[in-house]
Amino acid sequence: MKRLHFTKSLALLPLMKKSMELKALGQLSNALSATEKMPVLFLGHGSPMNAIEENEFVLGFRKVGRELQKPTAILCISAHWETNGTYVTAMEHPRTIHDFGGFPQALFDVQYPAPGSPALAKETRELVKKTTIGLDEKWGLDHGAWSVIKHLYPNADIPIIQMSLDYSKPAQYHFDLAQELSVLRQKGILIVGSGNMVHNLGMVAWNKLNGDPYAYDWAIEASQKMKSNILSGNFQNLIDYRLQGKPFDLAIPTPEHYLPLLYTLALKDKKDETTIFNDQPVGGSLSMTSVRFE
Repeated sequence: MKRLHFTKSLALLPLMKKSMELKALGQLSNALSATEKMPVLFLGHGSPMNAIEENEFVLGFRKVGRELQKPTAILCISAHWETNGTYVTAMEHPRTIHDFGGFPQALFDVQYPAPGSPALAKETRELVKKTTIGLDEKWGLDHGAWSVIKHLYPNADIPIIQMSLDYSKPAQYHFDLAQELSVLRQKGILIVGSGNMVHNLGMVAWNKLNGDPYAYDWAIEASQKMKSNILSGNFQNLIDYRLQGKPFDLAIPTPEHYLPLLYTLALKDKKDETTIFNDQPVGGSLSMTSVRFE
């Protein structure tokens, strides 16, 4: 190639890249048009061992997966990705992150090679006006995402992106941000919040983990009040969770496992029905309670 032509080609590279990005966004918009409204899920993910064990919670996830319309893509808000600022994963092939320790090798051997969707990441960034969404190329799929989504879609054939939790922001910020994502429900996107409504690892009754469902009195009270507010649509009480008394303080010692619930509540519309499933306590201070809006 002559030097002049080579130089011109270099100069055109940024424009070519931008054109390719716009084409991908256009293809995404076309693919996501004219679909039925997708449900929204909050999944109590519990122990990473749920990824490889056979139990009632896994059966509950699989049942939901069979019943749902197959989505075009998935946007997951996981308790296990906290950042300063809000980011979405934007790589073509997100890695399977084993962000835990002390478990059997069989759990570390699990891979969930679902594709990513840089186009959906960019579309999500454009939708959100409340803050600037960063595009992340390093994270991947943490166990809050893959350990439950693998039971919904075991073939790992649906593109997934994750959205991080900005640890510097209050609950109302997360609820308001999530509302800006509502249009994605009309475009074939399944939005999944993954955490636990009651999550106090410091108070787990380890000797009760493998027996019948067991919960402390405060965990029962907090869980019942949470579910009552969900079913009645009184979401402001759940946003103002620090004003709800000692049981809530014990159930939510830190917010990261609770905040994904607020993302899903924010996406519920007036016509949605609410279904609660996997509604069992574990080890006294954890709950697997999951919620489906559709």
